[in-house]
Amino acid sequence: MKPINSVFLLIVVFSILSIRSRAQQNPERAQLVIHYNFSHLRDTTNRAAPFTEKMILFLGSHSSAYKSYDKAMADALMKKQIQEQMAANGGGGEIRVMRGKNSGSSTEYYQFAGNGKLVRREKLINSYLIEEPLPTINWKINSDTATFGGLHCQQATTHFKGREYIAWFCPDLPFHTGPWKLNGLPGVIVDAHDTKNEVVFKFDGVEDISKAPLVAEATVSAPSSPNVTIVTIGGADDGDPNVIQLPQGAIKTTDKEYTNLREAMRKDPDAFTQSAMAGAGMGAQGGGGPQPVIKLKIGPGPVINNPIELPEKK
Repeated sequence: MKPINSVFLLIVVFSILSIRSRAQQNPERAQLVIHYNFSHLRDTTNRAAPFTEKMILFLGSHSSAYKSYDKAMADALMKKQIQEQMAANGGGGEIRVMRGKNSGSSTEYYQFAGNGKLVRREKLINSYLIEEPLPTINWKINSDTATFGGLHCQQATTHFKGREYIAWFCPDLPFHTGPWKLNGLPGVIVDAHDTKNEVVFKFDGVEDISKAPLVAEATVSAPSSPNVTIVTIGGADDGDPNVIQLPQGAIKTTDKEYTNLREAMRKDPDAFTQSAMAGAGMGAQGGGGPQPVIKLKIGPGPVINNPIELPEKK
């Protein structure tokens, strides 16, 4: 990655959007988290290399949030790099930000069972929220039982989004939710996979965070040099990580509109980025000097001939 000139320091971590989403639900402190090793065979011509990612499900009494654990760790490392280098050079010199190969995906799923809503959060410079009804899943609960990390679980099966799923839920943890869009069982879904093992949510641990101390909102120290401009866009994520809430400043949109935005960014990432910054109020006149010109390099996306949601056979 190219170094960031000290005159124009870009930190893509917060949001200063003028458009605010009205879809925000009341924040809720999570009580438990479930860890998963997620696996998805995106490309059936390369079965030896499925996409993998560590994920985490935050569980509250009335809501849940399913996020990338890998992305949270990568973001924390990036912020640490920025803070350490800013402290070391006092705002002068170069800032180098390195992103690892496993930097995680930005897609998040929020379930609000009381309102019957599912909200998907996506990120293309800014954060976008796509809302849909919480899917109703017709589960068949079986008598088979198993234990995962000391949790006594029961089996259930269903047909959902073009696939046959086997899930294990824990009745002792009465959260009617699960990873991704899975929901509707009398206990949290701790493990699930389709019958072809092409989509797998493998249990990787559970944590009780009900008594975890509150975390104050994180901050990035301002540089000492008056020539450094900090640009913050993208959706605030630096509050208490154990609080379930939609990102403030996110833009409510539809799945079709988001698809169009994603295609526009793929075709001309530089123009898309400058447009996003202009929409956030960062025109050519502000900041006490010239505004940053951001260059993005977007490589080809992954081959996906086997999406997680398959069309239903007629």
